[in-house]
Order: sequence, then C-alpha cells, then structure tokens
Amino acid sequence: MKDAPERNRISAEPALGPLQEAVNPPAAGEADEPRPPSLEVTPRNVAALAIFLVISLAALYVLLPQLTGLEDTWERIRTGRPEWLTLGVLLTGGMFAGYVAMFRGVFVRAESCSRIGWRESYQITMAGLAASRLFAAGGAGGLVLTAWALRRSGMRPREVADKTLAFLILTYFPYVVAIIVCGFGLHFGLFAGPAPLAFTLIPAVVASIVLAIGLLIALVPTDLQRRLEGFAHRKGRLGRFAQRAANLPAASSAGMRDALEHVRSGDPALLGAITFWAFQIAVLWAGFHAFGQAPPLGVLVQAFFIGMLGNLLPMPGGVGGVEGGMIAALVAFGVNSGLAVVAVLVYRAFTFWLPLVPGLIAYFQLRKTIDLWGAERRAERTRQAATA
Repeated sequence: MKDAPERNRISAEPALGPLQEAVNPPAAGEADEPRPPSLEVTPRNVAALAIFLVISLAALYVLLPQLTGLEDTWERIRTGRPEWLTLGVLLTGGMFAGYVAMFRGVFVRAESCSRIGWRESYQITMAGLAASRLFAAGGAGGLVLTAWALRRSGMRPREVADKTLAFLILTYFPYVVAIIVCGFGLHFGLFAGPAPLAFTLIPAVVASIVLAIGLLIALVPTDLQRRLEGFAHRKGRLGRFAQRAANLPAASSAGMRDALEHVRSGDPALLGAITFWAFQIAVLWAGFHAFGQAPPLGVLVQAFFIGMLGNLLPMPGGVGGVEGGMIAALVAFGVNSGLAVVAVLVYRAFTFWLPLVPGLIAYFQLRKTIDLWGAERRAERTRQAATA
C-alpha cells in the first residue's frame, strides 16, 4: 500500500495527457530547477519545423493560387485595398488582448497565482499561442507550456489542472454556441445566405450534442476518485484501474463547474473569450473587404468555425488544414473561390504567421521570468532557514 504523500500525488494527477508532465510537482531536489515541458527548443526540431513551415508557405501562398480556376487570385492581391489590410493588422491586436484578458480572468483569480501580473500574463499567453502554432494536436503545445509556467509560479498542481480545463472550456464555449446559432439560423432561414446541409444543420446538431454532454459532465462528483477508494481496496487491480480512470471525468467536472461559474457570474473571462474569436472573424471580414465584398455575417461566422476544425489535424498549428477547411466551407456557401483563397490567406498571415515572432520572444522572456521566480524561492528558503 502506498503511503499518504504518494496517494495524494496520484490523485492530484490531471488526466490531461500531455499536461501531466508539466502539472505534476517536481520530485525532491528538483524544485529549484525550473524544467520546461517536453517542448524544448533544439536545433534539430527547429530545423525540421522551419523546413515544414517553408514548404507549407510555398504550397499555400504560391502553389494554391496557381490552381485551375484561381487565376485571378494574384491580381486580387496586387489590387488589394491597403486601408482594409491595415485594419486587419489592428484587429489582430484586439484578438490577443482578448486572449490575455481571458487568461487573467481564469488563472489570476486563483489564490496561489499572486506572482502573475500583466507582464507575466502577456509572456505566458503569447508564448503559449506560439507553441500552439508550432506544435500539433489542436493547441496542446500551448496548454503544456501554460501549465508548466503556472506550476513554476507556485500554483498547486490540481488547481492548474482544473483552471486549465476551465480555460479550455471557456475558450471553445463561444465556438460551440456560434456553430449552433449560425447553423440552425442559416438552415431555417433566420440569417441571410445559402444553407448547405453539411455545413449548417449537421454541425449545429453535433455541436448541440457536444454541449449537452459537456453540461452533463458537470454532474460528476469532483471527488469521484476519493469515493472509489473503498472499491479500489476491495477489487485489487481492477479497482485501482477504475479509481485512476475516474480522474478524467472528475477533473473534467471540476473544470466545467469552474467555467460555468465564470459564465453565471458574468466574469470578464467570458468576454475575453468572445473577444478572442470575434476579432479573428473581424480580421477575416477585413480580408474580404480588402479584395472584394464579404459574405453575409452568418455565412462568414459558420464557415470560419467549421474551417477551424482543421486545427485538430496532426500538423503544426493546423497549417494547411485550417486554410483548406475554411476555403472549402466558404466555397460551399457560394463564395467566389479566388476571393475566398486570398481572404483566408491574408487572415492566416495576420493571425498565425505575424504573431510568431513576438510569441517566440515572449517564450525566452518567460524563461527568464521563471528563473527569477526560482531565485526568489531559494532566497525565501534561505531566510527561513536563517531565522529557524
């Protein structure tokens, strides 16, 4: 039988896959060595990533516009209106401001998060966004980096897990709601624009089911693992497996409850999530106006969110998947293919490629900040030892 500290450590492990390493407390003797998560920047993975991104850029911005039927794309780019492109750059700043506001609304409320001010919030969010763009799996890289930074700030492991889930839920809550509202609205003629079944009614139904399941998860007891302790002792290996498996629904329930509390209380974190998505859509809208006319708002929003599903593809930042999905959705709604291509490429240039440089700078700034936190902890322990 494991001793009490070991049991506590296991029960605090978040069932978040790649977050586990970043969230778990350091072993004895490691507290002073702030190890980054397994997203370490090395010459080898930087070179591989750079090659992939160069090939992707060439495919997206050179080869794609040369495809049959898109001959007018480069002409559109040459005749683009600079005032709308400038507006797109400014709107991109609003997107990141919303993301920082959401981060602070969720994490900085935590009692053990006193070290994180606006400067640290900017560093964590921008570095996390860069990681989510440079690594695959729907932004998992950004979540791992964020969890690692929060642990090094002094936040408790289980609190990091619960807050990270709440942050993730709040981020995608407007996403799901928008697909439901626009999907049903377009299908039943409440919003202007075409209504292809595969891009309106079906996604709206699927999103409704996902939302219902998410709300039902909040009914799971957050201490489900503790409640299964007796069962684990009686049933041996099977019981221990069941107790560990209970970690996922219990942690998900805690995250969902936290997120719902933000929604019920009208917390600014939800406004930050809405701002984050709304400004991205506004950048795409400005991209359309730079080269032509934007489609109806309902169509623009629905095609945008369906295209964003490309982030789930196992490619860094969903490169290629998001562009292809968004362009395909817009064309399905009757948007001119050449106009859709150039507007989406401009949108991705502003919201994906442009922030990579400040994001990487923020990552190295964050490393220095975490080193400073480590030095402060060592100095505090030295003072405590001297007065003991």
